[in-house]
Amino acid sequence: MSVTQEPRVDATMQVAPKQAAETASEHGSVMTTTASKIAAVLRIAMGLVFLWAFLDKLFGLGYATASESAWLNGGSPTEGYLSGVDVGPFAATMNSLAGAAWADWLFMAGLLGIGAALLLGVGLRVSAAAGTVMLMLMWLAAWPLARFTEAGELTRSTNPIIEDHLIYALVLILLAAVYAGNTWGLGRRWAGVGFVRHNHWLR
Repeated sequence: MSVTQEPRVDATMQVAPKQAAETASEHGSVMTTTASKIAAVLRIAMGLVFLWAFLDKLFGLGYATASESAWLNGGSPTEGYLSGVDVGPFAATMNSLAGAAWADWLFMAGLLGIGAALLLGVGLRVSAAAGTVMLMLMWLAAWPLARFTEAGELTRSTNPIIEDHLIYALVLILLAAVYAGNTWGLGRRWAGVGFVRHNHWLR
């Protein structure tokens, strides 16, 4: 007579698809090995989104930022976007922040920190929180709820609520929730560091 022991499933463990299908009904949701790899690819892609924005604004790669407007050439990472806000109840506030040195530094530090954390797979909870705040501020600046600008022109908002900033924020939260840094990242090693082990919010 043989005894089969049920596999232990916890929040930091991925299991094979067949095993997941057999245990999901008893243990609830599980992260399969396939899903963990997809989450890792999504994490890396999101990291590159933030890092590309940082590099483009730092060096002026000629896409969203012209070379002469690069931060290293004296340009402002926030001026172009915030000075162009012409819709919503926060337009005047956003305009007043355009080009402020502290706003530039905070924005660039956020892009670099969030992008690096996602790429390495460490500190995903902190990066999800910081990224969500940044993206929601950008959502407020875009104000997709409005149909018309202050000049009376159509905003061409494709959706009054659900748009890319909100989707990106939800992706960041999901990546932190499923421990996406454990696969193809340094998540497990980071979680084993002493001060991180005693401060779970740093994972």
